Amino acid sequence: MTPSRERALDGLDEQQREAAMALRGPVCVLAGAGTGKTRVITHRIAYGVDTGTYSPNRVMAVTFTSKAAGELRARLRALGIDGVAARTFHAAALSQLNYFWPIVAGDSAPLVVDNKVRLLAHASDEVGLRLDTAALRDVAAEIEWRKTTMRSIDAYADAGRPPVARLPMASLLDLQRAYEKLKDERRSLDFEDVLLACAGMLEAEPRVSAAVHEQYRHFTVDEFQDVSPLQQRLLELWLGGRTDLCVVGDASQTIYSFAGADARYLLEFAATHPNTKLVRLERNYRSAAAVLSTANALMRGRAGALELTPAAASATPDPVTGAPAETIVTAYSSDVAEAAGVAARIHQQLRAGVRPQDIAVLYRAHAQSLELEAALAAIGVPSTVLGGKRFFDIPEVRQAIMALRGAAVAPSQGDLVRDVRDVLRSLGMTDEAPAAGGALRDSWEARAALLRLAQEAPAGTTLRAFTDELQARQRDHHEPTRHTVTLSTLHAAKGLEWGHVHMVGLTEGQLPISYAATPAQIDEERRLAYVGITRARATLSLSYSRFGGRGPRDGSRFLQEIGIRTTDAGGAPAIRAQRPARGR
Repeated sequence: MTPSRERALDGLDEQQREAAMALRGPVCVLAGAGTGKTRVITHRIAYGVDTGTYSPNRVMAVTFTSKAAGELRARLRALGIDGVAARTFHAAALSQLNYFWPIVAGDSAPLVVDNKVRLLAHASDEVGLRLDTAALRDVAAEIEWRKTTMRSIDAYADAGRPPVARLPMASLLDLQRAYEKLKDERRSLDFEDVLLACAGMLEAEPRVSAAVHEQYRHFTVDEFQDVSPLQQRLLELWLGGRTDLCVVGDASQTIYSFAGADARYLLEFAATHPNTKLVRLERNYRSAAAVLSTANALMRGRAGALELTPAAASATPDPVTGAPAETIVTAYSSDVAEAAGVAARIHQQLRAGVRPQDIAVLYRAHAQSLELEAALAAIGVPSTVLGGKRFFDIPEVRQAIMALRGAAVAPSQGDLVRDVRDVLRSLGMTDEAPAAGGALRDSWEARAALLRLAQEAPAGTTLRAFTDELQARQRDHHEPTRHTVTLSTLHAAKGLEWGHVHMVGLTEGQLPISYAATPAQIDEERRLAYVGITRARATLSLSYSRFGGRGPRDGSRFLQEIGIRTTDAGGAPAIRAQRPARGR
């Protein structure tokens, strides 16, 4: 094997190498959490290019978030591969729509609606409904579900969906029709329409499908467990009956079924695609043995579950106790006590030398962040709530980048860090951080992240080159790390990892959430808990409060399934939870 070919396989374990070398025909990679799936995807593409099997501009790698697509592009560039189309489903579809619409229709493509809720508010006025923003968001989610499952409005009426925003079905249907009519009058498409219109164009226009089939010969789809019927249909049209498709996913991380995702496309891939090469990645390179044991116990026996094994021989020691990491479960008296207890443990970890950016607190719903933010601020620990504004959309960051670009045209002192610090100081950044909590500290942390990027830049980097790098990061959604503890919902945490994870609110009614009533909905909540657990590298702490809201709470059934002893915050160990019979 030539050196260039060997380079693409360098550092892969046996299963990863098997997947990377499977270049032709249908390939299905079942990749558990922390098993290196992104590494496999990028090295497989690089190996295909290095062997001459792939031409980079004939490859499309599809994923679900702009950040993930940016990471794929960055990793491919690091492997010396340029020209691969690494995009989200929507970005790929929109690019094709904008290119082919003028050819087919003789006009520019419609604009894409940037705020579905605002348009729905206008539509609700048309039909005489008065709905608040929360209700409009629920209706918007139903429209998204209807379209991703490829249902007409009439078919939606027969789908047996639960009530939405307390609206009678007739009113909900009238609102959806008014929304579609208003959208057509404004010559606009919403997010889901982009996929529908692209699929429709490929189906109806042979010259369009022929051009796409000529352009793209090899497809890779990441997070395939999250594919919806609409995305699956678009993928089939892109393929046009060809078989050069590699799908990568983990059924245990299917957490978007409520939005139309269907893990059956992954679970049944080998059955529906003859001669599929199937590879399982179960060697975990992320988490300590105790974390994996907890994750495996929660998912054992479930459809498509993989049994994760640690790649390292021993667990990472707890930085506080120095002992091998153990998953702990703590019961607190109230939500306030839980937030204070978690904050105190985080404070211990920080004093032991853990960096704040290596710690995350995960929860089921956004509202749970309020007590946690307050508890951390009370002891001077800065935190960032994930899912807020993107880093490069923060006003202070945008202002700083503009100022840095302006400074880049002037004579430089030849010291990048000094130049960047001077610009940030001119905008009000102080050497000392303000007290934790509040907008002032958030602004300081954002600017400090820019300064750290300058400090980490290669020697000799000019201010102009630095600002060019910032623009590339913005384009690829490659955000710098802020030196703060992360607070995040479980959904937003997917695809991320931290050294130390605290999962809070593990009670019946919070996780699983109260409206999860059917076995399928409970399984979705279980997978959500699994995603949270597998974000942890070294230590995992689980907790809940016995009282809150309207009265006493029971610990989550998932804690019982895991079977870890719960310790009361007062120090008295509770009776070890009995693991229920499988299938409950």
